[in-house]
Formats: sequence, C-alpha cells, structure tokens
Amino acid sequence: MMKRIFWWAGLLLLGGVLSAYLLKNSSFNKVKMNKPIIEVKKERLYADVKFLTELNPPRQFQHITSLNKSAEYIYQEFEKVSTRVSFQTFTIDGQEYKNVICSMGPETGERLILGAHYDVCGDQPGADDNASGVAGLLEIARLVQEQKIELKYRLDFVAFALEEPPFFKTDGMGSAVHAKSLAKEKVPVKAMICLEMIGYYSEKKNSQDFPVAAMKAIYPTTANFIAVVGNMGQTSLVSHVKKQMLAGSSIDVQSLTAPASVPGVDFSDHLNYWRFNYPAVMITNTSFFRNENYHMPTDTIDTLDFDKMAEVVKGVFWALIQF
Repeated sequence: MMKRIFWWAGLLLLGGVLSAYLLKNSSFNKVKMNKPIIEVKKERLYADVKFLTELNPPRQFQHITSLNKSAEYIYQEFEKVSTRVSFQTFTIDGQEYKNVICSMGPETGERLILGAHYDVCGDQPGADDNASGVAGLLEIARLVQEQKIELKYRLDFVAFALEEPPFFKTDGMGSAVHAKSLAKEKVPVKAMICLEMIGYYSEKKNSQDFPVAAMKAIYPTTANFIAVVGNMGQTSLVSHVKKQMLAGSSIDVQSLTAPASVPGVDFSDHLNYWRFNYPAVMITNTSFFRNENYHMPTDTIDTLDFDKMAEVVKGVFWALIQF
C-alpha cells in the first residue's frame, strides 16, 4: 500500500514539473511584446514597507495594538483610491482581528481577489514576509484607480490578518475567514491571486534552492525571478497570470503547477480558496528557498530590491486587468 502511495505521489510531482517545463518553454515566452507603460512609484512601495517594518512591537498576533495600526494604515491607503473600504472582523480566542477589504469595479458578478497578509511570525520586522506583499497590494490598487481602469469584474483587494503560526493552516487564518464568507454567500470567484514575499532577490550564482533536486534542471539557480505557483488542475490560470506578467513587466517569471504536498506550493493564503474550489495562485519569490532572512530579525527593508519588486507589481497589475 505504501509503495502505491509513493508511486502516485511521484507521478503527481513529475506531472507538476513537466507542466512547469511546458509552460516555461511554451510559445508565448518566445514572443517579444511591446511592454505597456505602467508607472509604479517605488517611493510609495518603500514608504509602505517602512511603516509596517518600523512598528514596535512587531505586528504579530500577540501585539494587537501593532496589528491594529497596520490595519488602520492599510484602510487609510485604500480610502485614497476607493469609497468601498471595510473591515472584516473576526474573533479568535476572545481577541478581535481584522481583514481589510477594498472593492473596485462592478458591484455584482464574478470577482477577482488580490490578497496579501500583513502579520509577521514572532518579533521580527517582516520586510519581505510580508510587508513586500502588502506594499504590492496597495500599489496595484493605486494603479487601478490612477489609470481609471474599466474593470470587467469586481476586484477585491484584501489584506489578511493571521497568516503566520500558530494560525497557519487553521480556520483562524484571516484568509480562511474571508474565503469561507465568500462560499457562504455563494459569491462567484473567477480567480484569487496571493502576494507572498515579492521583495527579495539575488544575483549570486546558486542563490536559489528548490524543494525537489530535479527542479534545478528546469528552473534558474540564480534567485532573480518571481514565480507563479498553482495547484494541480490550475494550469490555465497559472498560464494566464504568467503570460500577462511577462507581457507587463521586465522581470523573469517562472511557474509551477504541482500537488499541494510539494513543500511550498500551499504555503500562503491562497490555500484557503482551494478549500472552496476557488481557483487561486501564489506570486512568490519562493521564500525560504531563497531568502535566508525568512522569519528572522534580519528580514529588514534594506535587504529588498525595490526595482525588481516594482516590476512584479507591474506584472500582477497587468495580469489582473487582462482577465
């Protein structure tokens, strides 16, 4: 029985890696496209990361004052671009926590969800994990408003509380609360995109690691790319996001469609949307497979590459408005 389980697991992983290889070498990667002009303001990205990383004590679940300051900051930034901003409050162990939601586009119909968590693991600044994702979330909302994009679908920007341990992979995650509320209300979701660590890069040789050694034969071993990661059966969504990110930005975009059992594939808020059969992908720099500062006091703003981060923001923005 165990041999059969391992055989199936190996087959699923091989299928995921093969899917990634086909996406990597598909024709759209070889077509040079004129890049759209997307004006991301790096100073705004920096200011967002700076505010979140300078909160003292750090914005973890035991420091509710700092978590609330984070939520208020995000709310106020969202208010600058939309009148449809709200808190989604929920209670865990007698303490109230907040997701922050900003909506644009049509009131009804299918939704696109763009999300990022704003809490940290322990007492550390959390620049890459995940102030970088929150900064990207806020900047994409600003771009949609500034460029007066006529959206075909309602676009919900959601900043989540409680992604980190001890809540990770429990019903206490802010994204679990949000996804469950959508399912309860029977809200149709076209896609969910999760921003999880988009700020750290390296040009050093062999600076990129992988959960499976065989992946080194397919993917770059220099940590200067961003990845689109999806579960099995989500090849079309991964393909769309990757294609449009490549079209809208100048950063190298890699992709993986693999079982959630592969380490890293389900390591963020997107996993909670899979539970309700909503298509969801993660945009990530691969976290601890690259960034040695992961969950450490050294995860500071000075370690981030805001040029590459801005390119990721451009790419995700372009992918969103191409649905």
